[in-house]
Amino acid sequence: MNDRQIIGFHVNSNFRKVEVGRKTTLLQVLRDEFRLTGTKNGCGQSRCGACTVIVDGKAVRSCVYLAHRANGKRVETIEGLARDSELHPLQEAFIEHGAIQCGFCTPGMIMAAKALWDAKPGPTREDIYQALELNLCRCTGYAKIIEAILAASGQRPEVGKARPPTTVPGVAERFGLAHRSLVPRLAVGHPLPRPDARAKATGEAVFAADLYPSTGSGHRFEGMLYGKVLRSRYPHARVLQVDASKAKALPGVVAVLTAADVPGARNHGLLRNDWPVLAYDKVRYVGDAVAVVAAETEEIAEAALKLIEVGYEPLPVVASAEAALAENAPLIHEEGNVLKHLTFQRGDVEAAFAQADIVIENEYRTPAGDHSFLEPEAGVATVDDEGNVTVYAGSQIPFDDQRQIAASLDLPQEKVRVVQTQVGGAFGGKEDVHVQIHVALLAQATGRPVKLVFTRQESMIVHPKRHATVIRLKTGATKAGKLLAVQAHIVGDTGAYASLGEPVMTRTATHASGPYEVPNFKVDCYAVHTNNPPAGAYRGFGVPQATFASETQMDILAEELGMSPFDLRRVNALKVGATTATGQTLQESVGLLECLERVESQISNLQPLISNLQSRRGWGVACAYKNVGLGDGLADSAGAEVELLDDGRAIVRAGAAEVGQGLVGVLAQEIGG
Repeated sequence: MNDRQIIGFHVNSNFRKVEVGRKTTLLQVLRDEFRLTGTKNGCGQSRCGACTVIVDGKAVRSCVYLAHRANGKRVETIEGLARDSELHPLQEAFIEHGAIQCGFCTPGMIMAAKALWDAKPGPTREDIYQALELNLCRCTGYAKIIEAILAASGQRPEVGKARPPTTVPGVAERFGLAHRSLVPRLAVGHPLPRPDARAKATGEAVFAADLYPSTGSGHRFEGMLYGKVLRSRYPHARVLQVDASKAKALPGVVAVLTAADVPGARNHGLLRNDWPVLAYDKVRYVGDAVAVVAAETEEIAEAALKLIEVGYEPLPVVASAEAALAENAPLIHEEGNVLKHLTFQRGDVEAAFAQADIVIENEYRTPAGDHSFLEPEAGVATVDDEGNVTVYAGSQIPFDDQRQIAASLDLPQEKVRVVQTQVGGAFGGKEDVHVQIHVALLAQATGRPVKLVFTRQESMIVHPKRHATVIRLKTGATKAGKLLAVQAHIVGDTGAYASLGEPVMTRTATHASGPYEVPNFKVDCYAVHTNNPPAGAYRGFGVPQATFASETQMDILAEELGMSPFDLRRVNALKVGATTATGQTLQESVGLLECLERVESQISNLQPLISNLQSRRGWGVACAYKNVGLGDGLADSAGAEVELLDDGRAIVRAGAAEVGQGLVGVLAQEIGG
């Protein structure tokens, strides 16, 4: 029985026909058939809203909206909002109000707002909250998004008018260059929209998953294959054999690779090469890659994965860092379960505790956490006639990707090029390689372009997490609240592989005393392997765990002493001339005391309002500090190249990645300073 049918519907005023299957989604048609890639796939489960389009006036989640339901209807996507160079007022407002960061959620967010705009031109905040309740944004915090929608609904005079390209003020004059059609003194040195905002607001920004055999981005990938990864279902097991013969025999399968097919380094890693490209001896967590497939379609690649037969010998599972440290614990790696043991002492904590008027000791536990960036990992790789490999991917450290790809492909680094696509959020979670090596291996093996896109479930399983920690703090102080000593015992779960566990847990250790002057400090910190997903970089880089423990400890100490939490912090706050627990004397710009004063003043102003509320409302205070740069006494370095063009524009090549934080705008302003 043929379950396929031809349907027709209007897309952005153009009538289109397409053949679809019974389970084909509208998102698949828009992206795979019509190449309207502004509509994103963030989850595939109607949970994030990145795929939002408008069907007959209503916002729908196209990732679960079956295509045949659109037959005879009118579909609007982000590509249809702008008319010639005139942006829709919502698009312009998102740009003007800074509602765009990484941009992955932006098209869906704007389309959800557009459906509300059409139904109710003057929406209230509550209307906006309801309209966006299924649209997630990991970057902005929503405040600017709501502000933009309200501003657009008010039809301000400047809304709806797109601004032309601009120059760097001063550069053209300084070098005697011509402005031609560009407008001088507009883009730099002023609170203006980020340079990449327009492309993100219109759906033109190209993320890795937006690359197709023929795409408007300028890249062409004719003959593209689609990759998939077979992953371990065991948290800990010995790999006895991998039989891919049935998968290779499946029509449409072009390549199946296992560990035996990796031509170069079998392991990769940012600091330690301990993470197998494809498992060859053991799997160490649920999600370890065992084999990769390249096929003519994603469906064939998925079917091939089910035909790969893997023989496993299950091994005892180590589920927590504490269990990993136990005597006779099963070994995750032959070298032992401790990735790093860091100890540090300043002063004499035991003598200080003996002199203290009060000593408190408590244990704090923090869980693992996922970055939850909206864009699942994706990449495309190509190989040319001379064996040069190019990988297109969203990454935080492209040059480290290049190094690891080259090592695994057994190529010199100059034969590997990594092209940074737009990155739909990262927050530390895209520092480790994800698809890059696998897609490069498949391209090298097949001689054809290969595309690999993670599902949301796969993304959550694979990439490193925030470290779960167990922190035991012992604090001694005088009756007046002056800290005399802090002793910390910290155990961090760094998961199956090293990733950046060593420097992350170093940050946890060095920040365990909080932003306070502590004359006597001792820390004993372990980064420990388990059979949990690897843990690595995450915003704060180990400091949030320490801050939670130290600030809770300060609140408990304040309560025991009968002091205000503000007063206790004020007595001990770091200031100019103070020495940190690790021995650094602060020479300038330490504003903690001033910050405490301002916050306390604001809370005092709010106190009458809080007291009059029917429901109970309280207030709290916490302080935090964070190292800048690499730390550990290492020298920080950075580089950039600037090329000036005849028309007054400048091309900047910088050794940093734009992942939504606004680097492109900062660079533009720096050049024009």
